[in-house]
Amino acid sequence: MPSDNFSNQPIPPDNLPNVSAQQFTPLSKVYVKVNLLCRLVFWLVLVSVLLVLYWQPWFSLPPEAARYLPELQLAAGILGLLSSIYGVIADKQKGYAIREHDFSYRSGVLFKSVVSQPILRIQHVELKHGPIDRHFGLANLEIFSAGGSMYTFSIPGLPEEKALEMRSYVLTHGDIAAND
Repeated sequence: MPSDNFSNQPIPPDNLPNVSAQQFTPLSKVYVKVNLLCRLVFWLVLVSVLLVLYWQPWFSLPPEAARYLPELQLAAGILGLLSSIYGVIADKQKGYAIREHDFSYRSGVLFKSVVSQPILRIQHVELKHGPIDRHFGLANLEIFSAGGSMYTFSIPGLPEEKALEMRSYVLTHGDIAAND
């Protein structure tokens, strides 16, 4: 006869842990500056192309295009400035937390989100960095869940040494090694 060890007692909502009390580590300040620089360069190039198009002597623009091109340049400049400001605010809101049993990632300004992944459910971890990230010593840590083909979340803008430490922590975590 099987033993009756199964228990599924209710937990009052007041006894649940408070997620907002979790301490998140902000992303690297270098990441915020690099992202701002990339955004500004993109919008500067776009506005410059529009200016060159307007002032170029090689061919004449259709009258409709010539009439609205200055407004388009102004709109692109304002949109670039606003998206850069929003990007800095959004990058400063991002953060990560590591606890003994899970990883969490926080993001969002208007629509906030916190994604948590139990370490026991992590299938593998990838370290990625493009040429700009590599130049500034940054890396993205992608955490993949067991049973999923896409990563659960990516923590961008980590100093490369910190990303390597976090990856190593997951790969050498005792509970994961016991499951192999």
